[in-house]
Amino acid sequence: MPAHVLVTGAAGLIGAAVLDLLASDGVTATALVLEPPGEPAEINAERVLVGEAQDVALVDDALDDCDAVIHLAAIPHPGRDPDEVVFGRNTLATFTVLDRAARRGVRNAVIASSYAIGGLPFARRPLRMPYLPIDTGLPLQITDPYALSKRTDEATADMIHRQYGTTVVALRLPFVGGAEDRLAPMAEVFARDPGRGAADVWSYLDVRDAARALVLGLQPALTGNHVLYVAAPETLAPQTTEWLLDEFHPTVPRPDFPGRTVPIDLRPARELLGFTAAYEFPVA
Repeated sequence: MPAHVLVTGAAGLIGAAVLDLLASDGVTATALVLEPPGEPAEINAERVLVGEAQDVALVDDALDDCDAVIHLAAIPHPGRDPDEVVFGRNTLATFTVLDRAARRGVRNAVIASSYAIGGLPFARRPLRMPYLPIDTGLPLQITDPYALSKRTDEATADMIHRQYGTTVVALRLPFVGGAEDRLAPMAEVFARDPGRGAADVWSYLDVRDAARALVLGLQPALTGNHVLYVAAPETLAPQTTEWLLDEFHPTVPRPDFPGRTVPIDLRPARELLGFTAAYEFPVA
Protein backbone atom coordinates (compact mmCIF):
# COMPACT_ATOMS: atom_id res chain seq x y z
CA MET A 1 0.00 0.00 0.00
CA PRO A 2 1.10 3.60 -0.51
CA ALA A 3 2.19 5.61 2.52
CA HIS A 4 0.27 8.84 1.88
CA VAL A 5 -2.61 9.36 -0.55
CA LEU A 6 -4.16 12.51 -2.01
CA VAL A 7 -7.96 12.13 -2.12
CA THR A 8 -9.81 14.78 -4.11
CA GLY A 9 -13.53 15.27 -3.64
CA ALA A 10 -12.87 13.99 -0.15
CA ALA A 11 -15.95 15.55 1.46
CA GLY A 12 -18.35 13.62 -0.76
CA LEU A 13 -20.11 10.36 0.05
CA ILE A 14 -17.47 8.17 -1.57
CA GLY A 15 -14.54 10.39 -0.63
CA ALA A 16 -15.39 10.21 3.06
CA ALA A 17 -15.63 6.41 2.87
CA VAL A 18 -12.25 6.27 1.13
CA LEU A 19 -10.63 8.36 3.87
CA ASP A 20 -12.13 6.10 6.56
CA LEU A 21 -10.86 2.98 4.79
CA LEU A 22 -7.38 4.38 4.31
CA ALA A 23 -7.24 5.36 7.98
CA SER A 24 -8.32 1.88 9.03
CA ASP A 25 -5.49 0.46 6.90
CA GLY A 26 -2.97 2.79 8.55
CA VAL A 27 -2.52 4.94 5.44
CA THR A 28 -2.41 8.71 5.93
CA ALA A 29 -4.16 11.05 3.52
CA THR A 30 -4.40 14.60 2.30
CA ALA A 31 -7.99 15.61 1.59
CA LEU A 32 -8.82 18.15 -1.10
CA VAL A 33 -12.34 19.51 -0.58
CA LEU A 34 -14.32 22.18 -2.40
CA GLU A 35 -15.66 23.95 0.68
CA PRO A 36 -14.41 24.25 4.28
CA PRO A 37 -15.83 21.53 6.55
CA GLY A 38 -18.09 22.60 9.40
CA GLU A 39 -15.64 21.03 11.82
CA PRO A 40 -12.08 19.99 10.88
CA ALA A 41 -12.66 16.65 12.61
CA GLU A 42 -15.35 15.87 10.01
CA ILE A 43 -12.59 15.09 7.50
CA ASN A 44 -10.63 11.97 8.44
CA ALA A 45 -7.29 13.11 7.01
CA GLU A 46 -3.88 14.31 8.12
CA ARG A 47 -4.17 17.45 5.96
CA VAL A 48 -7.23 19.21 4.59
CA LEU A 49 -6.95 21.70 1.73
CA VAL A 50 -9.86 23.70 0.37
CA GLY A 51 -10.36 24.70 -3.25
CA GLU A 52 -10.82 23.60 -6.84
CA ALA A 53 -9.08 20.49 -8.16
CA GLN A 54 -8.16 22.37 -11.34
CA ASP A 55 -6.09 24.90 -9.34
CA VAL A 56 -2.51 23.96 -10.25
CA ALA A 57 -0.86 25.63 -7.26
CA LEU A 58 -3.32 24.08 -4.84
CA VAL A 59 -2.89 20.61 -6.34
CA ASP A 60 0.88 20.97 -6.19
CA ASP A 61 0.58 21.81 -2.50
CA ALA A 62 -1.80 18.91 -1.90
CA LEU A 63 0.61 16.46 -3.54
CA ASP A 64 3.39 17.11 -1.02
CA ASP A 65 4.56 13.77 0.42
CA CYS A 66 1.89 11.84 -1.54
CA ASP A 67 2.82 8.67 -3.39
CA ALA A 68 -0.66 7.87 -4.79
CA VAL A 69 -3.85 9.67 -5.82
CA ILE A 70 -7.55 8.85 -5.70
CA HIS A 71 -9.34 11.46 -7.78
CA LEU A 72 -13.07 11.85 -7.10
CA ALA A 73 -13.66 15.60 -7.46
CA ALA A 74 -16.33 16.16 -10.12
CA ILE A 75 -19.78 17.51 -10.82
CA PRO A 76 -21.70 14.19 -10.53
CA HIS A 77 -24.45 14.67 -13.12
CA PRO A 78 -25.46 17.01 -15.95
CA GLY A 79 -28.71 18.33 -14.53
CA ARG A 80 -27.58 21.06 -12.13
CA ASP A 81 -24.97 23.13 -13.99
CA PRO A 82 -24.63 24.46 -17.55
CA ASP A 83 -23.21 21.94 -20.00
CA GLU A 84 -19.95 23.81 -20.49
CA VAL A 85 -19.39 23.95 -16.73
CA VAL A 86 -20.01 20.22 -16.26
CA PHE A 87 -17.65 19.27 -19.05
CA GLY A 88 -15.06 21.97 -18.42
CA ARG A 89 -14.68 21.61 -14.67
CA ASN A 90 -14.67 17.82 -14.69
CA THR A 91 -12.11 17.40 -17.43
CA LEU A 92 -9.77 20.19 -16.33
CA ALA A 93 -9.75 18.85 -12.76
CA THR A 94 -8.83 15.36 -13.94
CA PHE A 95 -6.10 16.63 -16.25
CA THR A 96 -4.64 18.89 -13.56
CA VAL A 97 -4.59 16.23 -10.84
CA LEU A 98 -3.16 13.45 -13.02
CA ASP A 99 -0.66 15.65 -14.83
CA ARG A 100 0.70 17.34 -11.70
CA ALA A 101 0.86 13.99 -9.88
CA ALA A 102 2.76 12.38 -12.75
CA ARG A 103 5.21 15.29 -12.92
CA ARG A 104 5.84 14.81 -9.19
CA GLY A 105 6.68 11.13 -9.74
CA VAL A 106 3.46 9.61 -8.38
CA ARG A 107 3.27 6.13 -9.89
CA ASN A 108 -0.31 5.07 -9.08
CA ALA A 109 -3.62 6.86 -9.48
CA VAL A 110 -7.27 5.89 -9.47
CA ILE A 111 -10.03 8.02 -10.98
CA ALA A 112 -13.79 7.75 -10.69
CA SER A 113 -15.28 7.16 -14.11
CA SER A 114 -18.94 6.23 -14.39
CA TYR A 115 -21.36 3.64 -15.70
CA ALA A 116 -23.07 6.67 -17.29
CA ILE A 117 -20.25 6.88 -19.84
CA GLY A 118 -22.25 4.45 -22.00
CA GLY A 119 -24.78 7.20 -22.65
CA LEU A 120 -28.11 5.75 -21.55
CA PRO A 121 -28.51 7.15 -17.99
CA PHE A 122 -28.57 10.82 -19.09
CA ALA A 123 -29.52 10.29 -22.73
CA ARG A 124 -31.02 13.31 -24.48
CA ARG A 125 -32.60 11.23 -27.22
CA PRO A 126 -33.83 7.60 -27.32
CA LEU A 127 -30.99 5.05 -27.29
CA ARG A 128 -30.84 1.27 -27.51
CA MET A 129 -28.42 -0.89 -25.57
CA PRO A 130 -26.06 -2.45 -28.17
CA TYR A 131 -25.63 -5.78 -26.35
CA LEU A 132 -25.36 -7.35 -22.92
CA PRO A 133 -23.53 -7.92 -20.66
CA ILE A 134 -22.07 -4.44 -20.51
CA ASP A 135 -18.30 -4.40 -20.85
CA THR A 136 -15.57 -1.96 -21.82
CA GLY A 137 -15.94 -2.89 -25.48
CA LEU A 138 -19.49 -1.53 -25.55
CA PRO A 139 -19.91 1.27 -28.12
CA LEU A 140 -20.42 4.59 -26.32
CA GLN A 141 -23.52 6.60 -27.26
CA ILE A 142 -22.86 9.93 -25.60
CA THR A 143 -25.38 12.77 -25.85
CA ASP A 144 -24.70 14.62 -22.57
CA PRO A 145 -21.73 16.59 -21.16
CA TYR A 146 -21.28 14.43 -18.06
CA ALA A 147 -20.74 11.22 -20.03
CA LEU A 148 -18.49 13.14 -22.41
CA SER A 149 -16.43 14.40 -19.49
CA LYS A 150 -15.91 10.83 -18.27
CA ARG A 151 -14.85 9.71 -21.74
CA THR A 152 -12.35 12.57 -21.79
CA ASP A 153 -11.15 11.66 -18.29
CA GLU A 154 -10.43 8.12 -19.44
CA ALA A 155 -8.56 9.44 -22.48
CA THR A 156 -6.58 11.73 -20.17
CA ALA A 157 -5.63 8.74 -18.01
CA ASP A 158 -4.42 6.90 -21.10
CA MET A 159 -2.33 9.89 -22.16
CA ILE A 160 -0.81 10.24 -18.69
CA HIS A 161 0.16 6.57 -18.70
CA ARG A 162 1.71 6.81 -22.16
CA GLN A 163 3.62 10.00 -21.38
CA TYR A 164 4.80 9.32 -17.83
CA GLY A 165 4.31 5.58 -17.26
CA THR A 166 1.86 6.23 -14.42
CA THR A 167 -0.45 3.32 -13.71
CA VAL A 168 -4.02 4.64 -13.76
CA VAL A 169 -7.19 2.71 -12.97
CA ALA A 170 -10.51 4.24 -14.04
CA LEU A 171 -13.48 2.66 -12.28
CA ARG A 172 -16.84 2.92 -14.03
CA LEU A 173 -18.99 3.23 -10.93
CA PRO A 174 -22.76 2.58 -10.93
CA PHE A 175 -25.31 4.14 -8.55
CA VAL A 176 -23.51 4.27 -5.18
CA GLY A 177 -24.96 4.75 -1.72
CA GLY A 178 -25.34 3.72 1.86
CA ALA A 179 -27.91 1.07 2.64
CA GLU A 180 -30.45 3.33 4.33
CA ASP A 181 -29.90 6.74 2.76
CA ARG A 182 -29.79 5.80 -0.94
CA LEU A 183 -30.04 2.10 -1.66
CA ALA A 184 -33.26 1.41 0.26
CA PRO A 185 -35.22 4.25 -1.40
CA MET A 186 -33.95 3.26 -4.85
CA ALA A 187 -34.84 -0.39 -4.26
CA GLU A 188 -38.38 0.73 -3.44
CA VAL A 189 -38.52 2.72 -6.67
CA PHE A 190 -37.38 -0.29 -8.73
CA ALA A 191 -39.91 -2.55 -7.01
CA ARG A 192 -42.73 -0.15 -7.78
CA ASP A 193 -41.56 1.06 -11.21
CA PRO A 194 -38.79 -1.18 -12.59
CA GLY A 195 -38.56 0.82 -15.79
CA ARG A 196 -36.82 3.56 -13.80
CA GLY A 197 -33.73 1.38 -13.57
CA ALA A 198 -33.58 0.18 -17.15
CA ALA A 199 -30.93 2.66 -18.34
CA ASP A 200 -28.64 1.60 -15.46
CA VAL A 201 -29.53 -2.11 -15.77
CA TRP A 202 -30.59 -1.86 -12.11
CA SER A 203 -26.94 -1.85 -10.99
CA TYR A 204 -25.58 -0.41 -7.75
CA LEU A 205 -22.70 -0.52 -5.31
CA ASP A 206 -22.60 0.00 -1.57
CA VAL A 207 -20.42 2.99 -0.72
CA ARG A 208 -18.14 0.80 1.40
CA ASP A 209 -17.50 -1.43 -1.60
CA ALA A 210 -16.92 1.61 -3.80
CA ALA A 211 -14.26 2.82 -1.36
CA ARG A 212 -12.62 -0.61 -1.26
CA ALA A 213 -12.53 -0.87 -5.05
CA LEU A 214 -10.89 2.55 -5.29
CA VAL A 215 -8.24 1.67 -2.71
CA LEU A 216 -7.58 -1.68 -4.39
CA GLY A 217 -7.13 0.25 -7.62
CA LEU A 218 -3.90 1.65 -6.20
CA GLN A 219 -2.38 -1.84 -6.42
CA PRO A 220 -3.59 -3.51 -9.63
CA ALA A 221 -2.10 -6.86 -10.60
CA LEU A 222 -0.66 -5.30 -13.76
CA THR A 223 0.80 -1.86 -14.45
CA GLY A 224 -0.79 0.16 -17.23
CA ASN A 225 -3.95 2.10 -17.92
CA HIS A 226 -7.06 0.13 -16.98
CA VAL A 227 -10.79 0.79 -17.31
CA LEU A 228 -13.01 -1.45 -15.18
CA TYR A 229 -16.68 -1.81 -14.32
CA VAL A 230 -17.52 -2.49 -10.68
CA ALA A 231 -20.96 -3.26 -9.23
CA ALA A 232 -22.76 -5.55 -6.85
CA PRO A 233 -23.20 -8.99 -8.44
CA GLU A 234 -27.00 -8.81 -8.24
CA THR A 235 -29.38 -6.02 -9.22
CA LEU A 236 -31.24 -3.68 -6.89
CA ALA A 237 -34.57 -4.79 -8.36
CA PRO A 238 -36.66 -7.66 -6.91
CA GLN A 239 -37.62 -9.06 -10.31
CA THR A 240 -35.43 -11.60 -12.11
CA THR A 241 -32.96 -10.19 -14.59
CA GLU A 242 -34.48 -12.20 -17.43
CA TRP A 243 -37.92 -10.70 -16.75
CA LEU A 244 -36.48 -7.19 -16.56
CA LEU A 245 -34.58 -7.57 -19.82
CA ASP A 246 -37.57 -9.11 -21.61
CA GLU A 247 -39.64 -6.12 -20.51
CA PHE A 248 -37.22 -3.24 -21.04
CA HIS A 249 -34.47 -4.45 -23.39
CA PRO A 250 -36.32 -7.14 -25.38
CA THR A 251 -34.35 -6.90 -28.64
CA VAL A 252 -30.86 -6.56 -27.16
CA PRO A 253 -28.57 -9.55 -27.90
CA ARG A 254 -27.66 -11.30 -24.67
CA PRO A 255 -26.94 -14.59 -22.95
CA ASP A 256 -29.09 -15.88 -20.09
CA PHE A 257 -28.67 -14.20 -16.70
CA PRO A 258 -29.71 -16.46 -13.82
CA GLY A 259 -31.69 -15.06 -10.91
CA ARG A 260 -30.98 -11.39 -10.31
CA THR A 261 -27.50 -11.40 -11.87
CA VAL A 262 -26.43 -7.89 -12.85
CA PRO A 263 -25.83 -7.80 -16.64
CA ILE A 264 -22.36 -6.26 -16.38
CA ASP A 265 -19.05 -8.04 -16.91
CA LEU A 266 -17.38 -7.88 -13.50
CA ARG A 267 -14.65 -10.42 -14.23
CA PRO A 268 -11.88 -7.91 -15.13
CA ALA A 269 -12.19 -6.16 -11.76
CA ARG A 270 -11.98 -9.52 -9.99
CA GLU A 271 -8.88 -10.50 -11.94
CA LEU A 272 -7.02 -7.20 -11.86
CA LEU A 273 -7.99 -5.88 -8.42
CA GLY A 274 -9.26 -8.95 -6.60
CA PHE A 275 -12.49 -7.02 -6.10
CA THR A 276 -15.87 -8.58 -5.44
CA ALA A 277 -18.58 -6.59 -3.69
CA ALA A 278 -18.99 -7.61 -0.06
CA TYR A 279 -22.12 -5.60 0.82
CA GLU A 280 -25.24 -6.68 -1.03
CA PHE A 281 -28.48 -4.88 -0.29
CA PRO A 282 -31.19 -7.32 0.92
CA VAL A 283 -33.73 -6.80 -1.84
CA ALA A 284 -37.14 -8.09 -0.75
